[in-house]
Amino acid sequence: MIVKSAQAKTVEMLEGVWRKNLALGEKMMLCEFTFQKGAIVPAHTHPHEQVGYVVKGKVKLRIGEKKYLLGTGDSYYIKPNIDHSAELIEESIIIDVFCPPREDYR
Repeated sequence: MIVKSAQAKTVEMLEGVWRKNLALGEKMMLCEFTFQKGAIVPAHTHPHEQVGYVVKGKVKLRIGEKKYLLGTGDSYYIKPNIDHSAELIEESIIIDVFCPPREDYR
């Protein structure tokens, strides 16, 4: 599967949060998220493993009880069913991989 970024559909998920599904396999999904400065991703859980990479920007990420300040080039892993949230300190782009694919993002 080849997905050209310019052809990927952009979906506004929350105020100041946009998602593009970049590639989808049987067991994983690659998504690009674009965030406005000040955007909030509220606390949530899901049954998927999640690995992320901050392409640009700065984010306060809470995973379980721990809080992290991540910037360009940093990455993270979130276990399934762990409560997490984010606050965007700068305009940011983050790439996330979900395993298995998120049905709600298809």
